[in-house]
Amino acid sequence: MNITTKAGQAHSLRRVIIVHGYAAHPDAHWFPWLSDSLHREGVDATVVALPTPDDPETAAWESAVTDTIAVPDEGTWIVAHSLGGITVLRALAALTQPWQLGGLVLVSGFTGQLASLPVLDTYLATDVDSGRVAKSIGVRVMVRSDADAFVPPGASDELARRLDAEVYVQPGAGHFLAEDGVTSLPLLLNLLHG
Repeated sequence: MNITTKAGQAHSLRRVIIVHGYAAHPDAHWFPWLSDSLHREGVDATVVALPTPDDPETAAWESAVTDTIAVPDEGTWIVAHSLGGITVLRALAALTQPWQLGGLVLVSGFTGQLASLPVLDTYLATDVDSGRVAKSIGVRVMVRSDADAFVPPGASDELARRLDAEVYVQPGAGHFLAEDGVTSLPLLLNLLHG
């Protein structure tokens, strides 16, 4: 599948890595729908199974993401939800330069601690140099809701600003959970298609 970046350069989408967030798993929310949709289009899609999702451990989560990413290239895109986003950014920041990633789509992405989830304070205590990471990512997109009970819109917008990412607002999508009625997210396919 070919996509066109903001710069108008066509790239081949060959591989999509999907990273879930806190208290989730590969079969939750919209992750199976996205993976199945991409497989039907001939794109290699992997949903990373992060260990102990109800009690995330920084090194274990970053290691699982790093192992799946391996060596990213312009045909590789990553779609990450919530806590999976900061995990992906940290994993990318730890890669040996030079590397290139075709695109990054963060759904309810953020950095910094959340008043709604103090249980994650330790995990979120360390930030990442997202500006440095962004230099190696072709297309950067933030998808957020206008009604997220966990991640304030301003937190997603601030990370988008740091990444110089486009922001798309999905009205009424909550935190993009199945409990919010989100078991598919067609906007993601549109973004991945360019």
